[in-house]
Amino acid sequence: MQGSVHFALPDGTEKTVRIHHAHLEADAGKLTHPAGKDYSLVDLNRAGTPLIEIVSEPDMHSPAEAKAYAQELYLLMTYADVTDGDLYHGNMRFDINVSVSTTDELGTRTETKNLNSFKSVERAAEYEVNRQIEQLEKGEAIVQETRGWDEAKQKTFSQRSKENAHDYRYFPDADLPPVRIDESRIESAKAVMPALPDHYRHAWRELELDSTVVMALLSSRGTSALVQRLYETAGASAARRTALWFAMSASEDIDADASTDTVDSTVAPDEYFVELTSMVDAGEINSTAAKEIFVAMLHGTESPRRIAEQKNLLQMSDESAIEAIVDEIMNDPANKQSIDDLRAGNERAIGFLVGQIMKKSSGKANPGLAQKLIRQKL
Repeated sequence: MQGSVHFALPDGTEKTVRIHHAHLEADAGKLTHPAGKDYSLVDLNRAGTPLIEIVSEPDMHSPAEAKAYAQELYLLMTYADVTDGDLYHGNMRFDINVSVSTTDELGTRTETKNLNSFKSVERAAEYEVNRQIEQLEKGEAIVQETRGWDEAKQKTFSQRSKENAHDYRYFPDADLPPVRIDESRIESAKAVMPALPDHYRHAWRELELDSTVVMALLSSRGTSALVQRLYETAGASAARRTALWFAMSASEDIDADASTDTVDSTVAPDEYFVELTSMVDAGEINSTAAKEIFVAMLHGTESPRRIAEQKNLLQMSDESAIEAIVDEIMNDPANKQSIDDLRAGNERAIGFLVGQIMKKSSGKANPGLAQKLIRQKL
C-alpha cells in the first residue's frame, strides 16, 4: 500500500506527491563540526527521542512545489496529532534532495538537511537548482553530498560526502517479523481520526473563500474547528465573515511559518463571533470597526457589543438624525458641484458626499443609509 499527499499550488494547479515509505527511528543526537577546527562536538540531548521519517518519491519539479508539499505534510501531521508542529523548537524538520537533468533520468543529487521553515525549503531548493545548473554548465560534476542551509547568507554549504544506502550497513533484524495491517484495523483507525485539512476544504466550498484565506485558516486547528462550528450552527454568512476576519488577523500579526494557534489563545466563546456578525449585518458597526473589535475580542474577555461601546464604535443608524446631516451637506454651496456631477451620472461624486457626512458625524453615520438618503433627495 502506497500513500500520497495531494495539495494545490498558489496558482490553483493540483499536485500529488507519492510517498515512498515512512519509518520510525530514534534520534541519534547531533554532531556539530566547527569551521576551521580539527574536532567535532556531540550533543546527546535528543538521543533516543522517537521520530518518524517520511520519504517522498521524486515527484516535485520546482521549489514552489517543494514548499507546498512541505506545508501540506505539516498540516496532515499536526491535524492527525502526530506532532505538535513547533518548527522553531524542532518538532518537525525538512530535508530536501535536489538534482537537475536535461533528460528524464535523475541527476546526481544533494541533500540539504534540517530546514525549519517553509520559506527555507523553497529558497534552499531554488539555490541548489541554480547552483547545480551553473556547475554543470561549467562542465563540472555534481558531488553527491549532504549540505546545510545558511539562513543569513541565503545559500547552501557542503557538510559531508553523502553515502549510498548500502553504506549505512542496514540489515534486517531476525527478531522483528513483518507487520501486516488488515482492513478492519485500518477502518477502526479511520473511525477515530481527527478531521483533516481536506475535510474542512470540502466543507467550506459553499463559503467561496480564496485559497489564501483557506490556507490561513488551516494554519490553526482551533480556527478551523471554530469556523466549521459556526458554519454548522450559525450559517454560511457568519462563518464566512469570521473566516475573513481571521485571515486578515493572521496576515497582519502571524508569521506564516509560525505554529501559533490564534483561537487557542483566546477565551472568546462562539456566540461572540455570531454577535459580531449580527452587529455588522444590522448596520450597528462598519467593516473597519468590526475588524478592530475582532482583534480586541481575541485578546480579551469582553463581548463585541461591550468593546464597541467602550471604543465608541457604534454607528449612528437613526434615520432622522442622519437625514438632518444629509440636508446640511446637500444645502452647503461648497458641495453644489459634487451634487451636479452626481445628477449628471458621475457616481464617484457620491463618495465625496458620503465622506462629508461621515466627517460631520465624527465617523458614526451609517454610510449605507447616508448614501440611500442622498439618492432620495436628488
